[in-house]
Amino acid sequence: MTEKLLQYLWNFKVFKHFDFKDIEGNSVEILEFGKWNSDAGPDFLTGKIKFNNVILAGNIELHVKASDWIFHNHSTDPNYKNIILHVVFYNDTSIDDFTINNIPTLELKDYIDENILWKYEKLSGENQFIPCERIFDSQKIPVNFHEGNILRKLEEKSLEFEHSLKQYKNNFEAVLFHSLAYSFGLKVNAYIFRQIAESVDFSIVNKIRQNPYQLEALLFGISGWLETDEDEQMKIWKREFTFIKAKFNILDLHFHPKFLRLRPPNFPTIRLSQLANLYHQQQNIFSKVIVAKNSEELFAIFKDSNASEYWDNHFNFGKISSSKYPKVVSKDFIDLVILNTILPLKYTYHKYHHEEISEEIISFYRTIAAEKNSVTKNWKNMGTSIPTALESQSLIYHYKSFCEEKNCLHCSIGFKILKESSNV
Repeated sequence: MTEKLLQYLWNFKVFKHFDFKDIEGNSVEILEFGKWNSDAGPDFLTGKIKFNNVILAGNIELHVKASDWIFHNHSTDPNYKNIILHVVFYNDTSIDDFTINNIPTLELKDYIDENILWKYEKLSGENQFIPCERIFDSQKIPVNFHEGNILRKLEEKSLEFEHSLKQYKNNFEAVLFHSLAYSFGLKVNAYIFRQIAESVDFSIVNKIRQNPYQLEALLFGISGWLETDEDEQMKIWKREFTFIKAKFNILDLHFHPKFLRLRPPNFPTIRLSQLANLYHQQQNIFSKVIVAKNSEELFAIFKDSNASEYWDNHFNFGKISSSKYPKVVSKDFIDLVILNTILPLKYTYHKYHHEEISEEIISFYRTIAAEKNSVTKNWKNMGTSIPTALESQSLIYHYKSFCEEKNCLHCSIGFKILKESSNV
């Protein structure tokens, strides 16, 4: 037993029965269990009990052992002067503060199903994909579990976007460009790509995007790749970057994307060229994103965002590849961009304008293929069905937010596992 688990059981009222009696055998009727307090002070505030035919209102303190009251020095802390009930798992000693003031102590060890303690111990297992792996049952995933996770994820992401919007004076187009750069960078270069995108005013991007070489040259130049001219195309990019840099008074900043541990199609050279081509081909991308009614319309925005012709037989500057083929953006990559950038920003835009869009956003997730990675593979191995991105995004979010943090006591699956009395 831990104090955290004891608080959890009290908060959710997970007991065999509620015919409570204090350590003296007197009836204690819990009228209000109180509000769980995550700050300093008593564990539960504004509780209410009926004891000796008197209704008492105040705070409730929980401990694994009664003696913890003494070890925690609560007697001298003014925050604990209004305690009306001391709740313990095991009453190992009498406390003078309560005896003198006729405050009841409630011992819970006989009110808690031992199977709950067994299950909680199993949740603490090491070297498992998720803490409850040994007792997990996919049938215990609650109704609307995935929808709830997606909306929580969108809400968290919207807070990040709102911060960026304040920084860029509510320029959704600029924030979209920065966020797309982050997505195109994938895990290895995400932050570097965003730094590159944020290093120049978005108005410059808008002014030069009509020229197929200039935006590419700008991104390559800021990446520090145009210091030399290995071939004729590099000379063109270098000349264009020198011109743009002087015309718009761009600071001499260089960010250096990484190539290490990347497959050639994901090299930063290829991804930055694809991003530049997207903005050359597509005008008013943000407006198209907002009016899109389904995933097919979103996919159409990105499907032709291929790297420029130079990259048909290159992966890096000046080095001709033995194979030649257009460096197209794959459907899987576009799906990731839609899931990680487009839908969260679309949600943020409608939230910004006080428009309800939750159901419409959820419908997008239902029509996009599920991601395939180590996290979704492990969920599948435990019998979890993952037919669409709704489930995969939900389970990835849940794993990172609850399972990795071993936050089982705030997990809706963990709640169902603990609350059910029978062994699994």
